[in-house]
Amino acid sequence: MPRRANYRGRPVPFPLGAVLLAASVIALAGGFSHWLVFLAGIGFLGLIDDWLGASPGSPRGWRGHGRALARGRPSTGPVKAIGTVCLAAYAASGSELTAIEGVADVGVLSLAAHLGNLLDTRPGRTEKALALAAATLCLASASLSPLRPIAALIGPVAVCAWVTLRERAMLGDTGASLIGGMIGVLLGPTLAAPATYVALGVLIAISLYGEFRSISAAIDRVPLLERLDSLGRVN
Repeated sequence: MPRRANYRGRPVPFPLGAVLLAASVIALAGGFSHWLVFLAGIGFLGLIDDWLGASPGSPRGWRGHGRALARGRPSTGPVKAIGTVCLAAYAASGSELTAIEGVADVGVLSLAAHLGNLLDTRPGRTEKALALAAATLCLASASLSPLRPIAALIGPVAVCAWVTLRERAMLGDTGASLIGGMIGVLLGPTLAAPATYVALGVLIAISLYGEFRSISAAIDRVPLLERLDSLGRVN
């Protein structure tokens, strides 16, 4: 596996998320699911981004990719964004929803995948976001049913978290997008329409904030979030 410098400048194997992509493909081979198609698809799009879109000087963020596209410089960003929305629309089509509910679900799935990338600037952060979302939804529903669509990938994500928290590898966009997508899959089938609209608003707000400000800096300013963020991390 190739190596890339992490946030400390330490070279570590990259992208570990390829393991999650492989796990999602194996799970899909074992039983068809719209949700697994979505997760495998965005993992594959993330892998393309890791291979082709992470060279020095490559555009970052929505604004960076937008400026590059306006200047006639193709980048992986628009391909990944369009592909993610199409995959989200396919996944949402497996549920009986009104037009507005369907659009909201597509937005939640797409922006949750993006959230995974926004959070993946420190080891284990994206995996912890998934764990927090899963615990919250399971407690709210008093059951483990929200985990059903992603059950096959929980074990592989736990293994990846153990590795990334010890800074022995990085997820890359492959893993971060896929885990973020898992958060979206948790939210989509579980939340009623009003809660889905709230979740969509929160994801839009976080995405816009991450485009202009540092999420890591915001987390460091809140003691509780900073402690949760550093929990389990081996320096």
